[in-house]
Amino acid sequence: MLEIRNLTKIYGLGMVEVRALDDVSFSVATGDMVCIMGKSGSGKSTLLRQLGLLDRPTSGEIILEGEAVAKMSDGARASLRLRYLGYVFQEYALLGELTAHENVYLPGMMLRGRGVDFRQRAKELLEIVGLGDRLRHYPKELSGGEQQRVAIARALINNPRVIFADEPCANLDTVSSKLVMETLVNLNQEMKATIVFVSHDPDDKKYGRGLIMLSDGKMVTEDGVV
Repeated sequence: MLEIRNLTKIYGLGMVEVRALDDVSFSVATGDMVCIMGKSGSGKSTLLRQLGLLDRPTSGEIILEGEAVAKMSDGARASLRLRYLGYVFQEYALLGELTAHENVYLPGMMLRGRGVDFRQRAKELLEIVGLGDRLRHYPKELSGGEQQRVAIARALINNPRVIFADEPCANLDTVSSKLVMETLVNLNQEMKATIVFVSHDPDDKKYGRGLIMLSDGKMVTEDGVV
């Protein structure tokens, strides 16, 4: 499904170069659920941005279903993101003036010519994440956990090959966090969705079947050994 080869990302800060990612290589199988973990500043979110085609690496390659995508044009990468990838952000990123239902189906309306009733699909997805009775509620009328589950439903609207979740529980209490992570696990197990999620909470690694540990941009073992 996803293969990462010698991925490196260097940021220039004045005269100083910062290696946010340093020669990272791994693979994610179809239907897998992988946790990317590390302390703040370890490169977790930087890595997820590369995998989700939201940023470009300095060097290295990203292979999505056999196709090299890191050096594609901006237009080709945008098309891939829209059609094949789903995103869940820690700040929810919902539009306050739209209902839960509208927030979910809106991205689908950009996928023209696919013969899909995205309004109906959005309704079904909200039911799957346990919010079938919240379709007409606005974000301000929903709890943080409910808003994040709306965001998860939205990430599924295009039937993505991979879902990327960047610290999806960072702004949630313990109960809501557990519910959100269990929702992702259920999607992985029942819908066979491939999921890559970032977390700084060591307890969250139990939700993944694969674990990628980062420290100072390098892949390390759980004991911190490179």
